[in-house]
Formats: sequence, C-alpha cells, structure tokens
Amino acid sequence: TIRRAPSTDEPGFEAKGQRQVDEKVAIAEAAASLVTPGSAIGLSAGTTTWTLAKRLHDIPGLTVVTNSIRIADVLHAGGSSAPNVVLTGGVRTPSEALVGPVAVASLELLHLDVLFLGVHGMDPRAGFTTPNLLEADTDRALVAASRRLVVLADHTKWGTIGISTIAPLDRADVVITDDELPAEALESLREIVDDVRVAARPPS
Repeated sequence: TIRRAPSTDEPGFEAKGQRQVDEKVAIAEAAASLVTPGSAIGLSAGTTTWTLAKRLHDIPGLTVVTNSIRIADVLHAGGSSAPNVVLTGGVRTPSEALVGPVAVASLELLHLDVLFLGVHGMDPRAGFTTPNLLEADTDRALVAASRRLVVLADHTKWGTIGISTIAPLDRADVVITDDELPAEALESLREIVDDVRVAARPPS
C-alpha cells in the first residue's frame, strides 16, 4: 500500500528541491522550449518552476511575473541579460511563495501569455492541487490572468491530493511530466488533457 502524505503536508523549499532532481531538469528543459521571446509569462512558486527559471536568461524581451522570491533571485542573477521581473507582494509560505490578498490583487490587473504552474498533486477527480489554502488562491489568480496554462508535474504528483484545488485537469493546455509516469496514468491523463508531453530524464 502506498502511503500518501496528509493533504495539508507542505515540505519546505530545500526539502522539495532534493526530490526528483533529474525529472525536474528534464521537465524544465522541455518547458523552456515553449517560451517565446518578447512574451509575458507567469511562473508559480515551486522547485520545478525554479529549475525552469534558470533556463530563461537568454530569451530576449521576456517579462516574468512570479510570486516566488527564489525565482526572482535566480532571474535577477542573470545581470543585464535577465528578463524583466514582476514580483507580487504577499505573505511568505514554507515553499517560499508570496500569497494572500496582496498577491491576488496584484495579479488581477495583469494579462499573461502563458503560465507555467508547478503543483503539489494532480488527480482526475481533484484536479491540480496544493496543500496551502492561501497559495491556492494565488495560483488560481495566476491561472485566471493567463491565456495559456502549462503544468509542470513529475510522476510523483499523480494521485497526490492537496487540500485545495487550483484548477481541474482539463483547464491545462499542456502538461509536461517525466518518463517515470506509469503507462496507465499517462493514458488517463491524455484522456483529459489534449497535449501531454513526456520529458526523458538524462542518462545516468
């Protein structure tokens, strides 16, 4: 029997950053290929989106909206080649996200071409979920501000359910996962999401 974590369990950023590292790199590289020069994109807080952020320095004319202090730091480290970064305000969570009414209010006035959303879990019934209620509100505001939704979720997220739903699975335009996702789960996901991409992990 697989023991799932409680629906409100929220590991810190450092703890999550040590999990599924190869999978996150593969997913981030696949996601980076979807970023268009001159676009306005959103990056939700999380270790997979943070891994993606490290691959965005050479894309010209990019504006990145994020509620993640860690992602903003990574992007600013690019110096003169760094994208324009818009960091929401808000209250900090264990995963280094800025959440709450200040974050939500700042996002309601924005219009993004595409959002890259990291999630705690994905499930056919529960959708894309998070263990943090305030983070769910902020993520929903990011989704609402975006014309296109790309979800980044490694295989361990399948069947995991956090306490709050961000969006149903069919809201995603693209889901990028890794090649460890079981075939049955991949088939189920493709019945709901039109574009599911499987990123191959680098050889050991």
